Parts: sequence; C-alpha cells; structure tokens
Amino acid sequence: MIGSWYLLIPVLLPILSGLAVCFVKPLEDAKKRNLFTLCVMVVNVLALLPVLFSGEMTLTLFTLSDNLPIFLHTDTLGKIFAAVMAFVWAAAGAYSFEYMAHEENQKRYYSFYLCTLGVLMALCFAGSIVTFYMFYEFMTLLTVPMVMHTGKKDAVAAGIKYLIYSVVGASLALLGIFLLSPYVSTLAFTVGGVLDAAKIAGHEGFILTVTFLMIIGFGTKAGMFPLHGWLPTAHPAAPSPASAVLSGIITKAGVLGVIRLMYCFVGSEFLRGSWVQTAFMCLTLFTVFMGSLLAFKEGGLKKRLAYSSVSQLSYVLLGVASMHPLGFAGALLHVVAHSLIKDTLFMSAGAIIHKTGKTQVAELEGIGKQIPVTMWCFTLASVGLVGIPPCLGFISKWYLAQGALNMTGVAPLFSWLAPVVLLISALLTAGYLLPISIRGFFPGHDGEGKLKFFEKCEPTHVMLIPLIILTALMILAGMFPGSLVELFTALANTLM
Repeated sequence: MIGSWYLLIPVLLPILSGLAVCFVKPLEDAKKRNLFTLCVMVVNVLALLPVLFSGEMTLTLFTLSDNLPIFLHTDTLGKIFAAVMAFVWAAAGAYSFEYMAHEENQKRYYSFYLCTLGVLMALCFAGSIVTFYMFYEFMTLLTVPMVMHTGKKDAVAAGIKYLIYSVVGASLALLGIFLLSPYVSTLAFTVGGVLDAAKIAGHEGFILTVTFLMIIGFGTKAGMFPLHGWLPTAHPAAPSPASAVLSGIITKAGVLGVIRLMYCFVGSEFLRGSWVQTAFMCLTLFTVFMGSLLAFKEGGLKKRLAYSSVSQLSYVLLGVASMHPLGFAGALLHVVAHSLIKDTLFMSAGAIIHKTGKTQVAELEGIGKQIPVTMWCFTLASVGLVGIPPCLGFISKWYLAQGALNMTGVAPLFSWLAPVVLLISALLTAGYLLPISIRGFFPGHDGEGKLKFFEKCEPTHVMLIPLIILTALMILAGMFPGSLVELFTALANTLM
C-alpha cells in the first residue's frame, strides 16, 4: 500500500521536468532534450500505475482558510481520466519530436508541454471543486503558448481567442462556485452531490439556473455550443502535436468538469427531470449536428478535424446528460475512443502537412500512394470515428444510443431524437472523412498520372510508432471491450 504522498509524483515530476527543460543548460541540445522528455513521460505513466491499482487516497496540498483546503483525492473517475491523459499525452509527445525538429523555440514548447501534463494529473485527482477550478485555470494558461507557438499572426489571434473563451467559461464556473457555496454542506466532491436539503428549500430554481451556467462554462472547454468558437480557430493554428492533445486531451478537462459538477457536486437526483437536463440535452444534440455539418462543408484538413471534435465531444456530453447508466458508460467509452481516434487523425494530418505541405482536403488525391502507413492509420481511425465495428467507436456509440433510448426524466421525444441525431452525424462523419481515404488510395487515372511526379515520403518511425500504437489500441479495445464496459458501467451505477 503506497502512502498518500505518492500522489505528488505524477504531478510534480512533469512540472519540475518542464522547468528543467527551460532552465538546465545541457537540455538545450535537441537530442538530449527529446530523450529527457520521452523518459519523463514514460516514467510518469509507470509512476501512475500504483495509483491506479491502489485504494482511495487523499493528500492535502495547502489550505486557503480553515474550511477551504486544496487537496487531491483519488477515485475511479479520476483514475480513468488520468490514465487516458497520461498515455495519450506521452504518445503525442513522442510523435512531436520529428514534427517539431524544424520549429523554433522547441525548448519553450516542451517546457509547457511537460508542465501541462503535471497540471492535468492534479486536475484529474482534484478533491474539491475549488481545487479543480485552480488547476483548470493553470491548464488554460499553460496551453495558450502551445497554441501561439509559431508566433504567426493567425496563431497569436487564435491563442487570444482561446484565452478569451476559456476565461469566459471559467468565469461562469467560478461565479457558480461562489453562488452555490451557501447551499452546500462541503466543497469536496461527493458521490450523490453536496447540496444541503435544508438550505436549498425554496431556492431550487436559483440553484438550477446557476448549475446550467456552470455547465455552459465547463462545456466551453469541451467545445459545446454556444462557446465552441475557439476550437476550430485554435486547432489549425497550433502545431499538429499541440492540436492533437488539445482535441484529444485538453477538451476532456471540460468533460470532467461537467461530470464532477453534475454527479459529485450538485447531484444527479436533483437535476434528473429538471429543465436543466432538457436544456443541456438540447445543446448537446444541436452541437453534435452542427459540428458534423460544418466539418462536412470545411475544406481545410485540420479545421475539418476541429469541427469534427466539436461534434464528437458532444456525443460524450449527451451521454452525461442522459443520466442513465448505459448512456454514462457510453460517454466514458467515447472519452477513451475519441482520445485515441482524434489524436491519431490530427497526428496523421500533421504527418501529411509535415511531409507534403498539403493542408487542403482537395489536395490529398493520391496521398495514400505517397504515405501509405500514415493513411492507413488515418483510414482506420476514420472508420472508428464513424462507428463501424470492430472499432471502439462502435461500442461507445452503441451504449450512447442505448442510454438515450432508455433514459427517463425528459420528454419522450428525446428517446428517439437522440439516436436519430447520432445516426445523421455518423453519416456526415463518413461523408467528411472516408472520401479523403478513398481518393487518397484510388485517385483515378488523372490522379495516377500526377503521382508519377511524386515519390513516397513516409515519416520516420518516430512519427509512425505512436500512430500505429494508438490505432491498434482503438481496434483492440473495440474487439475486447468487456473490461472497460464492466468498469464504466459499475462506475455509472455508483454515480447514479
């Protein structure tokens, strides 16, 4: 049995290592810095394993006042998000070594990259809503430089937009914390919620309104309408490794915030059947459809993937809004699936841009002949995002649909509308992803003629190995989902 102090390792190791990258002179050498960064990320994943397989632990970091401690606490929900974030962050970091080789200010990039990893670990294990908010804000501040990394005008503008949207969303969350604090028994996350029945009597409408504003606030990071505009702007401007983790990992912090708020702070019983559940579900369904439609119409490769993230993240929020164990299990399954798939897609797009300079979908005719392994990873990830067996995306969407069909507390309309919207979105997803692969591998006679002037330009193993690993995991998890389904269903039943 490890002591609670051990929780500091996955938090402080990346943060201190990030500072070392910035200030230790020997790490100015690119090879040494890359090796050091890789070792830190791998060690961080290994150091996380004892936490994942141990019981609950609590560690107080410091206290703001007598009744306001900032502390870490491990539970099943936090462990799931921490495991996904740490592993995918490491894969994207390893991939970045080749992509970033010709970029300027690499030292700064990897410093912020490692520091953000440590903050994410603290975010996952935050024991109270105040602790969560503190690390949530740190995460935003540390990722803004990653969006602005190139220093180009569009990147700086995108970073500013990302910061403004994030501050607005976080301000709604902070306002909610202040307004709800008189009505709760504790600020610590507790299964079932912490609302004090005696205090909330007669104030139910006010609490519901504040909760809805907080959902919109945390939903900003998850790209939910109406505060989704930062995502399709920031992703294309950032370097592809940063785009991958922004979409696959950083957005999940918003999802985790919504889950913590609804199930561990306000409580699902208080929200089930309320107008908040109905309004939240309306927003998620609209975002699912809107994101898919905008992605279908978008011609830029990375921006198309960004709009896709807007849609797919609201799949997760839909499962959370259903307040049904099957829907919630589907949401967690889609957290895993989306993290693996979307990182693979953005990393594949980065490899295409890095090796060919092509950024528009219309330019990708015959690209499968030039970089076949990369495009096979892109294709398999696309199949998974559409929701075709045996990929994990099929399993997650199956449970999301089942949760929608069986949910209670909302108008019966939503029981069939939600699966219909998911189906339409899946068709649109197939329409904006699969033609890229089809034209990439089967360009036709005209395309074949053009390809005679191009040689194969596959990325090196530094890029390909992380791509292949993430793709393989996405398929294997879909073929053998039993353990994940069992774990997530058990957690859902506990939270409900």
